[in-house]
Amino acid sequence: MNEKTDLRIIKTKKILFETLLKLMKHKNFDKIKISDICEEALINRSTFYAHYQDKYELLDDLVEDLKVSLLKDLENYENNISSKEYIMRLLSILIDHIDEKKDIYSAILLNNRNGFLIDFLIDVTERESAIRLKNNEDIVKSQLPLEIIIRFYAGGLINICLSWLTQKEKYTKEELLEYINKLIPEKI
Repeated sequence: MNEKTDLRIIKTKKILFETLLKLMKHKNFDKIKISDICEEALINRSTFYAHYQDKYELLDDLVEDLKVSLLKDLENYENNISSKEYIMRLLSILIDHIDEKKDIYSAILLNNRNGFLIDFLIDVTERESAIRLKNNEDIVKSQLPLEIIIRFYAGGLINICLSWLTQKEKYTKEELLEYINKLIPEKI
C-alpha cells in the first residue's frame, strides 16, 4: 500500500510541476494563483495543500529537482584534469543540462525573470568548482585567491549558458565551446 501512496504522490507532484511550468510560459509567476494551478491540473485545492503550503514551495521543489539533476550530471567526469579542461567540461555539462531541460529553464527564467534560479546555478557551479579546483596545480600556483577565480568563471559560464538559451539559433554548442576555449588561458 505504501508503494501506491508513493506513486500517487510522485504522479501528483509531476502534474503540479508540469502545470506550473505550463502556466509560467504564458503568465508571470507572481500572477499565478493556486486556483489557476488546481484548475489547470484538474485537482482539488485540498490535494494541492496536501503536498505544498503555497506556490512558492511548489516552485522551490521544482528547482530542487533541477539542482539534484545538475549535481548528478556534474559527478560524472574525472578529477585529474587542468583548470581549463575542467572549466570547458563544466560549460559543456551546463549547456547540455539546460538544453535537456530547456522548457523548465525557459519558463522560469525567460518569462518570469526569477533570480533564485540563477542563484541556484551559480551556487552549484561555485560549490562544485571549489571542490574540483582547490587542489589543482594551476590554481595553487596562481597569485589569485581561489574564490575570486571560481566566482569569475561561474558567473561567466552561467551568463553564457543563459544567453545561449535565449539566442540558441545564434551559436551552436560547438561554436560556443570553441569561442570560450579561445578566451580561457591555458594556465589560470
